[in-house]
Amino acid sequence: MSRGRSGRIEAPGRGIACMVIGSLLLTSNDAVVKWVSGEFQVGQILFSRGLTALILITIILFWRRELHLFKIKYPMVQLARAALMIASTYLFVNGLRYLPLAENIAIAFVGPIFVTALAPALLQEQIGWRRWTAVLIGFAGVLVMLRPGTDWGSGGLNWAALLPAGAALCGAFRDILTRRISHGEASSTTLFYSTLGVALAGAATAPFGWITPGLGDMALFALAGILLCLAHYLHIETFRFAEAALVAPFKYSALLWALAVGFLVWGDVPDGWTLLGTVLLIGSGLYIFHREGRQPAKIAA
Repeated sequence: MSRGRSGRIEAPGRGIACMVIGSLLLTSNDAVVKWVSGEFQVGQILFSRGLTALILITIILFWRRELHLFKIKYPMVQLARAALMIASTYLFVNGLRYLPLAENIAIAFVGPIFVTALAPALLQEQIGWRRWTAVLIGFAGVLVMLRPGTDWGSGGLNWAALLPAGAALCGAFRDILTRRISHGEASSTTLFYSTLGVALAGAATAPFGWITPGLGDMALFALAGILLCLAHYLHIETFRFAEAALVAPFKYSALLWALAVGFLVWGDVPDGWTLLGTVLLIGSGLYIFHREGRQPAKIAA
């Protein structure tokens, strides 16, 4: 273990472990949400989960003596980012209600492809033909997965698959806003206020069909909040130990976890179209990570 020129602790193995374990926790959170989504309204789930996450984030900031991070430097950007987070989360969680866990998560991984496609217009970044090719392959993978699975009958489009795709698009705009403020706003600040926004949006749905949860349900809500908070914390910690270009591809381990959890809990077995689309999407995403990792070196040369 050593320190790089940026002051980051160079421990690639620890960084990869944080990303893989964080992805497992995030997938487990999705599984818990899917489990309770058949009985509870999405807004009630998001409020209950978000409340637990907010308490944990506050405890972590207090423990690390970072309460000054509650101060916002870019309030309007944070507000816009929170709105996009709300839309993305609502779409994704609704997707969990109708799609197998792994399929919902796989389609949502089109997010980095959307970011790359939007970067020239919104971030003034130059995208070469190789990355544009990867973008097209990634979108092709999503179109393949949009075909109906064996549980959806024959013919036509699986409209439920548009929910995680829409979540990914909202998430791409959110990530672009994050890039704009990343130099002046701490990750913990952004995480807290995004979680607060989602929780408040969930609370606003209280008059529309909330039901009283039992103790077991409340425990599941709390578990989802704990898993969500710890997953994001580990993903943030990842970049303290290793470069983004090294650890980012390991985020795709979430798909392996989702396949395992989906099979063990619901008996889900993805069909050939889902597997083919997933391979195309992962391949394009990994290539984009590879090309973006080479950009700083090329500029430095």
